[in-house]
Amino acid sequence: MNILVCIKQTFDSEARITLDGNGQIDSSGVHLVVNPYDEYAIEEAVRLKEQFGGEVVVLTLGGTRAQEALRTALAMGADKGVLISAPELAAADEWVAAEVLAKAAGMLPYDLILGGRVAIDDGSAQVAVRLAEKLNLPSATSVVKLVVSDKTATAVREIDGGIETLELPLPAVVTAQKGLNEPRYPSAMSIMKAKKKEIKLLTLADLALNGAELAPQMKVEKFLIAEPRQTGRKLAGNIPQAVGELINILQTEVKAW
Repeated sequence: MNILVCIKQTFDSEARITLDGNGQIDSSGVHLVVNPYDEYAIEEAVRLKEQFGGEVVVLTLGGTRAQEALRTALAMGADKGVLISAPELAAADEWVAAEVLAKAAGMLPYDLILGGRVAIDDGSAQVAVRLAEKLNLPSATSVVKLVVSDKTATAVREIDGGIETLELPLPAVVTAQKGLNEPRYPSAMSIMKAKKKEIKLLTLADLALNGAELAPQMKVEKFLIAEPRQTGRKLAGNIPQAVGELINILQTEVKAW
């Protein structure tokens, strides 16, 4: 079974985000990681390969640093990495990402495409479903259990207020939710072996794409750093005094009514 895993390199959730002089997010000196939800997709792909045989290819867009994310996936057990890199993709939105990934997927053999439920940086949860639409494939999102046979996949997914079970003909696109599995921690030997595995670099020209035709459909106008939360306030005095002061705060400061 050949499996494609679409991943994204994101900021570490513990990273301190700052803006540069142009009001853009400054990534210099910040630790970048594989999007946490994509780790579940990688782990599931490797487990399926261990069950059925085949090959796991990990696919991403980005600059040179994105190779670090691919190496992590290779250390987890993926066989090959593919990095699509071009200056025109620096501001890629979900539509552009899906267009480019679809072109790349069309050049690779696959029985199943996996990805994370959502990227923790933009939180859009759009790329995988757009990719499925572009490739005219069935899809299931937020999957917490996946059972695959030769021609079908049974996916248990989270929905509002419960769960839903879907049966999909293969090939299909599935996005992983927390709980699908427990991603493995690469051993030192796996990390060393990953350094020798192939990472193929592709440009837009390799995909027969014109950068001028890949204008983002969405534009981020401005980034803002969240204001730090105010510390709690302790009200002094006895209970009647404290209650009176609390009511005054709710009325005049919080504007609760």
